[in-house]
Amino acid sequence: MIAIRPVVPGDAEAVAALRREGRDYLAPWEPDRGEASYTAAGVRETIAASLERAAAGTGFSYSITDDDRVVGGIALNTVVRGPYFRSCSFGYWVARSEAGRGVATEAVRLAKAVAFGELGLLRVQAETLPHNTASQKVLARNGFEPIGLAPAYLKIAGKWQDHLLFQVLNPAMD
Repeated sequence: MIAIRPVVPGDAEAVAALRREGRDYLAPWEPDRGEASYTAAGVRETIAASLERAAAGTGFSYSITDDDRVVGGIALNTVVRGPYFRSCSFGYWVARSEAGRGVATEAVRLAKAVAFGELGLLRVQAETLPHNTASQKVLARNGFEPIGLAPAYLKIAGKWQDHLLFQVLNPAMD
């Protein structure tokens, strides 16, 4: 059963192993985080930084699990909970061995429930490279709609690249 749970330092070994195994698979879709992102020590540093963001309320990172086995990650980034703006941005990855099984679709559904429920946000945004049709399908299955193109939005695979922007609104908020 697919679930998400807050990331913990004990996830470092499993995450590092998955990222090493899927290095070539993930590289075209992600920032170049350097060699440390493929080691348990480097992943522990990333987890420590994510726990600091969670304590500050500005970002929340989750491990995606399948029957308690880590199979990916999803993050609610740039969380803003103000009187006039309540939003965040999603980022996610799934191990190569888990792709095509609906893991990302379910993880996005679960994270969207956290954003709209626990965090009380009105809007969730997600960004994809224009040619990342698999991720766009995941978003569409979760009610995200395209809202535009952001030129040179993120530095992915070593170069600044355009991204399609998507959003979904919380139907329970006015």
